[in-house]
Amino acid sequence: MNKFIQFNTRKTDTKSNINQARKQGRIPAVLYGIGKETLTLEVNEKELLDILKKNPRAILQGKVSEELEVPVVVQNIQKDTLSGKILHIDFQHVNMKKSMDSKVTIHFAGEAVGIKAGGTLQVEIYEVEVRCMPEDLPTSMEVDISGLDIGDQLLVSDLIFKDGIEVLTEPSTVMIQIKTVHEEEEEEAVVTPA
Repeated sequence: MNKFIQFNTRKTDTKSNINQARKQGRIPAVLYGIGKETLTLEVNEKELLDILKKNPRAILQGKVSEELEVPVVVQNIQKDTLSGKILHIDFQHVNMKKSMDSKVTIHFAGEAVGIKAGGTLQVEIYEVEVRCMPEDLPTSMEVDISGLDIGDQLLVSDLIFKDGIEVLTEPSTVMIQIKTVHEEEEEEAVVTPA
């Protein structure tokens, strides 16, 4: 449990109140999973962006009121398509005694030998779905790709997670591959409509 986030109760749900709150740097939010009801809240935009930049998948300590502090994760972020500003955010209460499903971001490190030899790098996926206890959830994973040559690919099954983490993404899924420039051009020719 690394980061703390303050929730404030949202008084009303009128459009003008929500827009006013956004202008003042407060983002409308909901929190699921505490009892049966969904809590309508708001969070400080600057505080939230700071957390998302460091680790968007972190389990946060959410302070709902003086009496209620609960572990939560970001479930969904709704952004404005043009400005990219966060419009709304959903949080989910985390039961620390039960396993949870989440995604882990994969960072590719190093320069593949195949790139130096003139190949091109094609990344298919940047994250994998996992199931584990909340305290075992890795924030991200770094994978060294410097050994990949032209024609090589990295599969989900090549990832090595610590014990207690079950990978839900199909093991045969290609994450990254090194192609020749020739292959790239052929693919583009197939995609281009005649």
